[in-house]
This record gives sequence, structure tokens and C-alpha cells, in this order.
Amino acid sequence: MPLPHRGRNSRVAGSRVASTSLPRATAHSPRRAGRGAPSSSHAQRLTRRRHSSEQVPPGPEPEADFRSGKWLQERAGGDTRDSRQAARAGMGSRHRICSREEVVIPCASDNDSGSVDLQLSNLENIEKDPSSLELTDSNISDIAELSREPLTDSFRRLTQKDPLSESIVERLIQSIQEVFDGELQSELEKLTFLRSLSSLSRTLPYDDTTESFIHSHIEDVVCILNMLVEEEPVHSLLSSVLQEVFVTIADLSYQGVHLLSGSEDGADLFSLITKSIITLPSVTTLIQLQEIMPSGSYNTECLYRQTFQAFSEMLQSLVVEDPHLENLDTIFKQMDPWLQSTKDHERERATASMAQVLKCLSRHLSLKLPLRFQRLGHRVALLALLCGDPVKEVAEEAAAGTHYLLHITLRLKYISYDKNHPSLRRAMKKCRELLELYSIKRFYSCPFKIAQVFEVFLNSNELCQFVMTILDSLENLKHPSTQQSAGELLLTLVKNAESRFEKVPEIMGVICARLCIISQPRVRRQIINTVSLFISRPKYTDIVINHLLCHPVPYDRHLGELWRTLEVELPSTTWILWRLLRKLQKCHNAPTQEKMAYVAVAATDALYEVFVGNRLRAATFRLFPQLLMTLLIQIHHSIGLTMSDVAIPSGLYTEQEMSSEVTPLCFAIQATKTLLLRTLCWQEFNIMEKNKGWTLLEGKECHLQGVSLLANALLERNRLLAHKVMYLLVPLLNRGNDKHKLTSAGFFVELLQSPVARRLPSIYSVVRLKDWLHHGNSVFKFLALKGLRYLIKHQEMREGIKSLLPCILDLLCETDEKIVLLAIQILLQLVGTMDFTTLTAMMKTLFSLFGDVRPDVHRFSMTLFGASIKSVKYTDKKSVENQVLDSLVPLLLYSQDENDAVAEESRQVLTICAQFLKWKLPQEVYCKDPWYISPREAGAVCRFFGKKCQGTVNLLAQTLMFSKNAKLPIRRAAVLFVGLLLKYVDHSELRMKGTDWIENDLRDLLGDPEPSLRIIASRALFRVQKVGAEPDPRQSVCGLRNLIRCLPT
Repeated sequence: MPLPHRGRNSRVAGSRVASTSLPRATAHSPRRAGRGAPSSSHAQRLTRRRHSSEQVPPGPEPEADFRSGKWLQERAGGDTRDSRQAARAGMGSRHRICSREEVVIPCASDNDSGSVDLQLSNLENIEKDPSSLELTDSNISDIAELSREPLTDSFRRLTQKDPLSESIVERLIQSIQEVFDGELQSELEKLTFLRSLSSLSRTLPYDDTTESFIHSHIEDVVCILNMLVEEEPVHSLLSSVLQEVFVTIADLSYQGVHLLSGSEDGADLFSLITKSIITLPSVTTLIQLQEIMPSGSYNTECLYRQTFQAFSEMLQSLVVEDPHLENLDTIFKQMDPWLQSTKDHERERATASMAQVLKCLSRHLSLKLPLRFQRLGHRVALLALLCGDPVKEVAEEAAAGTHYLLHITLRLKYISYDKNHPSLRRAMKKCRELLELYSIKRFYSCPFKIAQVFEVFLNSNELCQFVMTILDSLENLKHPSTQQSAGELLLTLVKNAESRFEKVPEIMGVICARLCIISQPRVRRQIINTVSLFISRPKYTDIVINHLLCHPVPYDRHLGELWRTLEVELPSTTWILWRLLRKLQKCHNAPTQEKMAYVAVAATDALYEVFVGNRLRAATFRLFPQLLMTLLIQIHHSIGLTMSDVAIPSGLYTEQEMSSEVTPLCFAIQATKTLLLRTLCWQEFNIMEKNKGWTLLEGKECHLQGVSLLANALLERNRLLAHKVMYLLVPLLNRGNDKHKLTSAGFFVELLQSPVARRLPSIYSVVRLKDWLHHGNSVFKFLALKGLRYLIKHQEMREGIKSLLPCILDLLCETDEKIVLLAIQILLQLVGTMDFTTLTAMMKTLFSLFGDVRPDVHRFSMTLFGASIKSVKYTDKKSVENQVLDSLVPLLLYSQDENDAVAEESRQVLTICAQFLKWKLPQEVYCKDPWYISPREAGAVCRFFGKKCQGTVNLLAQTLMFSKNAKLPIRRAAVLFVGLLLKYVDHSELRMKGTDWIENDLRDLLGDPEPSLRIIASRALFRVQKVGAEPDPRQSVCGLRNLIRCLPT
């Protein structure tokens, strides 16, 4: 049955075309110059003479002007009109000789001069005034070299002048079908099949049978092409089969049949043919292989150039009609690994191919929504990196490709955005201004300028792609110049894009991971400066800090270097340091947790690194009060903790063991030391060293002593900084948990010694200290009393402190010795201003402290008691006389205390009491020898007090109470005093009351382990018994009278 034939009234039947004589279809497209097409213009024959890092060996012919797009006349010996005809010239049915010839690129238009400059005069017809900035389609199309060529004049003119007859079409189909059913053996059969398929594709526009046949056998075609490519040798180029595969795919693509997309097999074929051409050895190597192992009459250099040109044409055929940029995205994906290849010739081939594809697309761009071109930022970054390639040819090709990609980007963004959207209008204006400053020709010499031009068109996601690509490439870029280009590109983009990034944590993650592989100091500096730019933007400061704090501590040398060498402008230094400090402060303000937050430890180590680097010096001085107090509080929180007590994020230390020497406390101490040194507090540091202040800070029980030592050192050596700390602490004392408050309070209280403290409002000084007096924690009570002791020196503050006397008096009964002593010291300052009621109440309390087991409490309670007696007014003396008399025996006995200070203070207060009573004490009272070895002095003392107190004070009862005192000297003195007092008491009265209570106490002492006490007790007991055995004198008188009455008168 005759095949249907569109646009034909009759169909000529013909015999099957022989494989050896099959004619090639004649195309009038400039894409296939030399296949029967008329000669193209000189400008249309733009091509690339070299497609590898090696140059074509010099010959007598003139060199090609690559950058101008002109290919000079090749030497004689090849047909410049038909590349494949020339490849077959002089060959038999199986072998054809390939000679040097001219290769034509179809994407160049007649008006293409090959220049990569943008004609800025036609960039936009826009007024300089931004207010009049409006975009229209003509604005975009007027940009130089961006105008689209009509497809009918270039790629659409594929229909032959004389269409193939129906018989030839039928024979072509039959021959192709036979291949589907059989197999291809020889090179000639392969070439015949490919040319038949290519010729048949030309009939698609007008033949329904061809269309039906080809579309129904696409899978078979893909399978056979895949097989043909796989059968080609990997490391050599011995035939033109690969070239014909490319030509055939291109011919089908021009007719709308895309073999390389739409299916998994097609994608695999695309990957295979790309690899087959890109991975060929360099031209020099191919020529050397041909010389060593001749393989026929092919000219290897010429055959390679033709094959590569066919590959480029094939790629261009995919984008001629690509309104959604789907095919361009596919091509980029295939070329991605080769654009980043470590081999120069592979990188150059991939770059040259992409440059031609982008140029072709820019000439025939007709975009429609939706656009499927993905990862624009990644593509721009790749080309920008290649513009800095050490191989000059690669850099030049990349610069040209970047130029064409800019054209495409302009149109792409114009299509995607509202035409008069302010951001697009600003972007166009900025692009024009930048291009006026930088010639695109200089892209390959100054790649960082690409970032400046493209940045205005990249959205936040594409900016991130650009940065990620640059960072990822650092792992593979071994050449120093390429690494420098990467660093400059990254820094330039971040500078210009400012705050338009979104995936900053991901960017920081890659930067931190790549720092360890960057060895060049300059590139490391650029990468760190990039981090500095991000961290200095308020929008990203917390994001960057949070990410950097999520690394193992202590930081490795790379992260340590990053913290130490941050380059930030002066206005931003305080902000950055403050945000880092706030991370630590928030951990202190949070409720107490079972484990310390890891952020607290990481932030402390980060502060240490920042101090060591000293790049934020001005901010360190400005924030010194906050930094110092926060670190002291961190020390308090860290005491006694190990890293096992820290809530470490899971997986953070999977690759390394945590040293037992690493503790939260060591980080806090080293940060505090470094802070003092960096803020020139050398004398304060020295004071801490000499007085073991750092050891005190690290102790659980003595931490506040270390805090006090540092506060006093600062107050002594640097009053200005001390005052700044004091003013800082005023509003912060009641914030945070107990450890936070205690450290702050300990530092604040020491600063109250400064004269500046008198300027503080009472609500921030006396009132706050009053609150601490009622605090449940005794440490706060101690700090409150310490602060009051400092403030009482200021006369104007005494009145406020007097109102706290009841609270202070209550503290005399505290079990904490330090609290009682401080309370006594304050009361000593106020005793002269007390009213009589308060004074008597205090004296009673102090009397109860006589004999306290705490020597200092005992001593100073007597001191305050003596001061109280002196303060009694004349009119009130009678009222306190009994209290004074009751204190005489205790004071007298405690003058025999083993503690010399207590004994001396007792004698001093005893003197005060005697003066109050207007007595003159005998000199024996001041004898420092114990009474039991100085009986004469003891007797004189007893005689004096026995006579003075007779009838007013029960000296015997008071003294006997001390016979049970815990201290041996007091017990011994009491028993000795009892024995001596018996001489001066009224024996009759004593016998009336009985002596049993005295004898019982003395008998108990006979079993005391101390021999001297037993002897003295036995003597005293004997005297008591002797008094009890004496007859009552009154009874003797009565008996005598009775006897006289009985006598006779």
C-alpha cells in the first residue's frame, strides 16, 4: 500500500537505497554548511579551533582568531564546505581521510562580530531619574546582542529544496527497520544507519509515515545509539561514528524529536555521549597515539575537531526551541561534573560547549512560563569560578559563556517578575551602572566582578546556591589562583547582597567544614571575612553565633582562628560581642537545670578566643563590666562540674574523646584571666596571682572570697572601671538564680567602700541590704551586714542604717560566727546613738554571749558590752547598775581564760564596769598569772569584790555556776574563787541556807581528770564543810543565858 504523503499529489516508488550509495539530504540551514547548503557568511562560521588544553601543532596556515569569532582560511587539502565530505575524501567504502577544514557554528548571526562587550548605549532606554524608571519589552530587547533572530532564518530552514521521493523515504524506513531487527557489524553499516536516520528526519515536516515511524521507534533508536556509543573505544578516536551519532541526534532535535530527554534511557544516553567526548584524551595525546599505533587514514586532529563540533551542534539543537529552559537545565546537569573536572582538557571542552550553548540560546531566546531552569545561582558560580581558571582558554570560554548567561538572565527575570516591580527596576539600573564600570571582557581577568553584576538578579535561594557552590568547590580547587578567585567571589557577593540571604546556617556549616582544607592564608582570610560580614549584619548575628556555638569545645585551631580574626567595622563590634555575651547571660537567668547548658560552655570558650584575638578590643573595653560579671557568674555555676554535667547535644563528640582535664570551670577561668589582661588590668591580675585569688574563685566554699579579692583589687587599682561595674550591678542584683545573685552581690558589696557609693539612692543601697537581712540564705545576711559596715562610714547614710537596728540585734543570735561578728562591728559604730531601751536590750543579749565557744564572738561581745556601759547616760545609770553588777563575776573569771585576747578584753571591760560603779580596782586584778599559782593576788581580788558586793550580789552562787564551764581555766578559777570567798561571806546566813548545794557541786568536781582542779575542789569543800560544822553563835549566847538563870542567886 502506498504510504500517505503530506503536500504531494503522487508518490514515486523506488528501489531500496544501497547502503554504499545513500545520498545525504541537502539542508539549507546554516547549521549544516557543507551538506549541500550554500556557503554561509564569514561571520556565521564562528567556531572554536581548539577544544583541549593542547594547541594544534603549528603549520603554515595562519592562526585562528578565536576571540573575534573569525576562523581564518585553513591550509589547502580539505573541502571547507562539507565537513563529513572532507572526512570521507580520498577513502574507500570503509575508510575516509579526514583533513584540516573549516567547521561552522550555526548559532552565529550575520551581525555577530564575536565581541563579548555589551553596548551600554542600548542597554535600556531609561532615564537616570529612578522615579521615571519603567520597563517594557522593548527595554529588554534593546539590550545589545539580546535581540532574538527569527528562527525561520536559521534553524527552521531545514526543509530540503527538493523533498525526497516516497520511494526513497520507504527505502530509508525499510533499511532502518532492518537494523532494528538485526545488528550493525561494520563501521560502514553504522554510518549508513545513522545517515539514513538523519536523512529520514528531514522528511518529518511533510511526511506522516515518517512521523509515525520515528515516534513509534524512539526507544529502539535510543537503544541502538546507546549501543553504538558503548562500542566506541574509550581512550581513542578511530572513526566518525561518534560524530554521526551527534549529527543524527541534532537532526532529530531540530524536527522536534528529542531523544535525550523524556525518558530514563534518553537521560542515560545523554550522560554516555557526554562522557564519551569529554573524557577523550587531549588532542596532543590523540596525535601521539596515532603516531605510535596508526589506525587508518584518519587525521586524528581533524576528526576530533569535527566530532567535538558535532557534539556542540547537538547541544545547541536542544535549546533552539526551549521556551521553558528545560533542556538548558538538563545540559547544565550533564556538564556539571565536567565543568569541575581536575583535568584541564576535560574542563576546557565542557566550558567551550556550554559557552556555545549559551550563545545559541541567547540568540534564539523565546521564554514562556513556567520556567524550569533550576539553580541559576549554582550555574553562575560555576562559570565565575572558571573565569578564574589557571588555563587561559578555559577562563576565556567561561567569560564568553557568562556574558551570554547574563543575557538569558535578564530576559528570565523580566519574564518572572512584574515589569514595573521596584526590585526589578532597581536591579536593571544597578546592572547598567556596574556594566558601565566593568567591561565584560574583563570577567576572565577579574571574576569577582561577575558576582557584582549577577547579584542584583539573584533571589535569596539563588544567592545561597552561588555561595554553596563556591564553598563546595574549595574542596576540589587545588590551584592557588582558582582558590583566590573563589574567595574573592564569595566575599564580593556577600558584600553586595547584604541581607538578602536566607540559608545562613547552612552556609556557616559549609564554611566551618571547609576551613580545614584551605591552606592559603589569603583565601582563609577571605572566608573568615565572609563570616565577619554575615555576623556584622544584625539580621544574621544571632544565626551565625548560634551555629558557631554548636561545635565541640575547646574549639579546634580553625574555629579558634575564625573567632580570633573576625574583621568587623567598629560600630558593629559592640553589637556582636554583646550578642555573644547575651547567649551566656540567658543561661544564667534560666531556672536551675540538672545539667549546665552547652551553650554556656561554648559561649565562654568563644569569648576567650575573641579576647585572645583582640580584634574587638574597643567593644571589650566598652562592655568590660558586663563581661567581667558574667564570667564570674559562669565560674560560680561551673564549680565542681565536669563535661558529663553539661547537656551536650547528641552526636557532637562522636569522633573525639572528651579529655577529663576539660571542664566548664577551666574555660571560665581562662576567659576571665584573658579579659583582665586584654583590658590592661595587669595589677589586678597580679594581685589575684599573689593572693591565690584564682584558687579562691574555683572553691565552692571560698568563691565569694575570690570575688571580694578581685573587687577590692579593681577598686584599689582602677576606680573608674570599678565604678562602672557598680553602676551596672545596681539594677541587676535581684536577677537570675541564687548563684547569679550571690556573685553579683559579693562584688557589689565590696564596691560600697568607694566614696561614690554615697551617691547611690537609698533604694539601691540601704533598702536592698535590708531585704538581704531577711533573706533565708545566711550568705546574703553576711553580705548585707558587710555592705552596711562599709556604708556606715558615710555620715549621711547612718540615719538610714539606724532604722535597721532591730534586724541587726536579732542577728546577734545567729549561729554563723561571721554574721554575729559583723553585727557587733556595726553596733559598735551605732552604740553611741542608741536609745536607752535598745541599749538595755542589746546588753542583755551581749551578756548571754559571754563565754561563747566562739572566741571572737566572746571577745567582741564583751567589747560591745563595755562600749554600751560607756554610752549610758547619767540619768539612766541607776537602771543598768544591776546589769553591770551581774557582769562582774563573769568578767572576773574570764580574765583567767586561756585565750589571752579574751582575758585581756575581760580585764578591760571589768575596768569600765568599775569606773561605772566608781570603784578602784586593785592592781592584782590586772595580774596575768593564773590565780592558782598566785594565791596572794587571788586573795586580794576576792577580798575586794567580797567586800564591795556584800549584800548586793550573790557572788558565791554566780561563781559556782562557772564550776561546770567547759574550759578548765574557768572551772579552776571558779572553784578557787568559791573557796576564797568563804572568808568574806556571812557564815550564819550561809548555815541558815545550808551548804549542801555547794558541797554537791564541789563533790562532783572531785572526779575531774585534772589533778589541780581536784585539789582545789577538795580544799574548797573542806572550807565549806568547816563552815557548816561551826556552832551557831546565837545558839551559844542563848544557852549561856539559860545557864545563868539556873544558878542560885
